[in-house]
Amino acid sequence: MSYDPQNIFAKILRQEIPCKKILENQWALAFHDINPRAPIHALVIPKGAYVSSADFYARARDEEIAGFYRFVGEVVAHLELEAPGYRLLSNCGVNGGQEVPHFHVHIFGGRALGPMLANAG
Repeated sequence: MSYDPQNIFAKILRQEIPCKKILENQWALAFHDINPRAPIHALVIPKGAYVSSADFYARARDEEIAGFYRFVGEVVAHLELEAPGYRLLSNCGVNGGQEVPHFHVHIFGGRALGPMLANAG
């Protein structure tokens, strides 16, 4: 999967498409998913053009990686998910279910989320 600068997250970063923003800093943007899978479903995307987590880890500067993941923690705190619990998920590649070729992390919360994979056989 190669990076497509016309992907929906790139357009959101360029403010060509609106989003329901939660927080933003120099490294990343967090916003509510338009098709939520849990009562709280946020997306966190880095501002750089990275296709997947592997691409992000390989090419991003150390301060960008640290800044991104600290920001994920800030979003979790802002959404008040620390005490009740939450799930972080990043789909990578076709078999991982990645739909948008821009690295992103899902934050799910607001209820008990059940098993990570249903009857994975």
